[in-house]
Amino acid sequence: MLLIVGLGNPGTQYENTRHNIGFKVIDQLVLDFGANNISKSSFQGELFKAPNLLLLKPTTFMNLSGNSVQSVKNFYKIDLADVIVIHDDIDLPFSALRFKNGGGHGGHNGLRSIDAMIGKEYNRVRMGVGKPEYKSQVVDYVLGNFSDREEKVLNGWINHTVQAVKELKIKTLDEIKSRYSLKSFQE
Repeated sequence: MLLIVGLGNPGTQYENTRHNIGFKVIDQLVLDFGANNISKSSFQGELFKAPNLLLLKPTTFMNLSGNSVQSVKNFYKIDLADVIVIHDDIDLPFSALRFKNGGGHGGHNGLRSIDAMIGKEYNRVRMGVGKPEYKSQVVDYVLGNFSDREEKVLNGWINHTVQAVKELKIKTLDEIKSRYSLKSFQE
């Protein structure tokens, strides 16, 4: 069984922010798979189930995402190699897509929390959101909405990512990297 986690923050005020790109991918996967909501308060998130697949949106806010991931991982006895985390990445240009196993958190507080709770050797789907001009603007930037220009490619980019994640059920990470990695999404 795979556990696919999309990172984001709960609440309508965060719904269309760059930080919530992981939630957007999970929402589309839930629709595509017709997944059932099996959330429990102990999971600290919205959990959906499809055949051989769990889809999780932690509702702990980004900085405590690891609590939710650990709860679900332990309850369902998911191997670390079967955990996939989808997250925004300011070190990649907008609409870039990369895949990797393990590594550092790069200053991402959601990844930092997950690393602390379950370790670092899980698979990551890195969705580039670009970065602001100054480091002091990072928080406002990731908690800001996508620009009009970015909105124009957002659905296509999300759907491309969804296809890649679906294939992670049956293909290796290296196969997914070579087929789905993007420098930027082009319609």
